Amino acid sequence: MSHDSKTYGYSILARYYDVFFTDHRQWYDLARGILLGQALTKAKSACDVACGTGRTAIALAGQGLRMFAVDLSSTMCDLARVNAENAQAPVEVLRADMRDFELPEKVDAVLCEFGAINHVPDKADLKLVAQSASRALAPEGHFYFDVNSRRVFQELWQRTHYMEQEDVLLLLNGGYDPQNDKGWMLANCFTREGRRWRRQQERVEQVWWTPEEVEQTLREAGFDNIRSVDAGEIEIEGRGSTGYPKGLNTFYVARKA
Repeated sequence: MSHDSKTYGYSILARYYDVFFTDHRQWYDLARGILLGQALTKAKSACDVACGTGRTAIALAGQGLRMFAVDLSSTMCDLARVNAENAQAPVEVLRADMRDFELPEKVDAVLCEFGAINHVPDKADLKLVAQSASRALAPEGHFYFDVNSRRVFQELWQRTHYMEQEDVLLLLNGGYDPQNDKGWMLANCFTREGRRWRRQQERVEQVWWTPEEVEQTLREAGFDNIRSVDAGEIEIEGRGSTGYPKGLNTFYVARKA
C-alpha cells in the first residue's frame, strides 16, 4: 500500500528536533502519567507511533515495557535507533506509515503524542490510523493520542517563531488554509558553514477534526470507553491546573473492545 507522504516534512526538522522542540516534553510526560498511567502500569508492551527521535519509547522501555517505535521519516528512525542504543534501551524501531503500520506482535498500548496524528494528509486518513492502531492492539488494549485543534493553526501557527542555537537558526511561520482546511508551517533552517550560511526549507501541513469526528472514527474502528480531556483541563494532584490554554489540544484514551 503506497501513500503520498509529502506532508511528513521531517527531514531537516528532524535533525534539530531535540535541539529546539523540548519545552513541552515535561508537560506531556505529566499528561501521559495522569491519563494513561494505570493502563501503562498493567501493560507489558507498547508502540509509539510517529515516535520522532524515540524519547517516549526509550522512557517506557526503561519502565520495563517491550517497546516498538514507528515513524515514516527515515531521519527520525535513524535518530531514534541511535538514541535507543545510547540509552541502552531495547526499542525496535520500524519505518512505517501510521496509516498502515504492522507490528511483529500485538501490544497492550499504542501511543501517538505531540499532535503527530494531525500530520496525515487528509481528514479521512484518521480512519486508517485508528484501524491500524486497533489491529496492533491486543483485546482491551488502549490507544492514546492527542490532537491539535483548528485554533492552533489560526492563532499559534500564524505567528513567526525564531530560534537560535550555536550555528543553527530556525525561522518558523505558517497559518491556516481555509480552502483546504489545513494548517501549514514553513520552516527555514540556516546553518553556518564556515563563513557562509546555508538555507534549507521544509513545509509541514496538518489537518484537524472536531471531537465528534474523532469519537465517531474511534467507535467505527472498534474502540469503546473513549475518554477525551482538553489539555487545559488537566490537573496535577496537589498542584492544580497546569496553566495550559484551553481549546488548543485534546487528549484521547480509547479501549479496544
